Formats: sequence, C-alpha cells, structure tokens
Amino acid sequence: MFLKILLMGPPGAGKGSQSARLVEDYALTNISTGQMFREAYRRGEPLGEKAMAYIKKGELVADDITNEVVRQRLMKKDADRCFLLDGYPRTVEQARALDEMLEKRRSKLSAVINIVVDKQAILERMVGRRVCRTCGLSYHLVFKPTKKPSMCDACGGELYQRNDDRPESVRNRLDIYEKKTKPIIDYYHGRGILKNIDGMQSFENVYRDIRDALETLT
Repeated sequence: MFLKILLMGPPGAGKGSQSARLVEDYALTNISTGQMFREAYRRGEPLGEKAMAYIKKGELVADDITNEVVRQRLMKKDADRCFLLDGYPRTVEQARALDEMLEKRRSKLSAVINIVVDKQAILERMVGRRVCRTCGLSYHLVFKPTKKPSMCDACGGELYQRNDDRPESVRNRLDIYEKKTKPIIDYYHGRGILKNIDGMQSFENVYRDIRDALETLT
C-alpha cells in the first residue's frame, strides 16, 4: 500500500511522536518542515535563518519559503511512493500549493489525519516539552520523562526547551492555528479525505485509532 499522508493537529497534539511510529511501521519517508528549517538554520543557510526568525516569534514561516522547501523535498526519489507530511501545509494557500505540486507528479494525498486536542491540554503539554540538542528526540517533564534529568535516553545529549515551547510563544501559535490552520480542516473535509482522531487519549490509543483509519484505505 502506497500511503501519502498528511498528519494534522494543533501545536502540542503529539504529531511528532505519532509520526515517528507511523514512519517506522509503514516505511514512510518523513517530511517535517520544522525539522528541515532547524537543520538549515544549524547549517547556517540563509533560508534557515529566515525561517527561524519567524519560528522564534511563534509565527508561521512565509508561504513562499515553506512551499519551496517542500517542493524541493518532494522531488527526491524517496518521496515518490510513500511519505508522511508533518507541519505542512498550515494555511489553505499552502494546501492548494501542495495539491498543485502533487498533481504535477500525477499523485495525490491518501488521507489527512487530524488529531483533535483540548486547548488547555496543549498548553500543559508544550510548556513541559524538552528536546535533545544532539539527536532531536522529544521528551516531556511529566508525560515522557527521561531516566536521568536533562539527559537524552537515546544519545545522552543535553535537553533544552525550544523558544517556541515557551508559554507566550505557545499561546501565540495556538491563536495563529485557530485563525489560519484550522480552515484547512474544512478544505480537506470537502475533499472527503479527512479523518479526525481523538487526541485526548493515551499515546497507544491514539495510534491505534490512526492505524484503524488507515486500514480503511486498503
């Protein structure tokens, strides 16, 4: 089964953890705009520096920058058959741009998985999130603590709180989501490929429901 999935949900909905497992279980190519931006920033690339300027303020990266990054990524061979999009599109304009990119490659999305989470729960989740500086794995002070404080279980790297996980930035990101990203739900609902998932459950139950939704595509 050749799956081309878009994973949606507000900031802090657990998309990163769910996408990591989906990528492994379904052999998908993971396309994360946030990760690509941060890697470009660490390499000192101008595009990465422009993108990080938006991210540090809790704002969406400009459409022209984001669309170009995704367009180049979709042209690579490992994205021909199966992929999972995480963090893109975040506006209706980006969704339309993605449709055009895929149409040119005679392709289309298999499904849009939307994880639904309460706003207050999101704030609690994100403020407690910590990320490894070395390998990029995510943890949580309450829900997913490390064995040793401030140290990654996988590589021993130092954990830190990203600027976009600080309370003021989280609130701003949620406001932006409500205004710009949520309309995408209506966009994909109209195309009949949207599948809503209750994100207030445990990680395992959320993943089970996602898998059940994907099984209906076979």
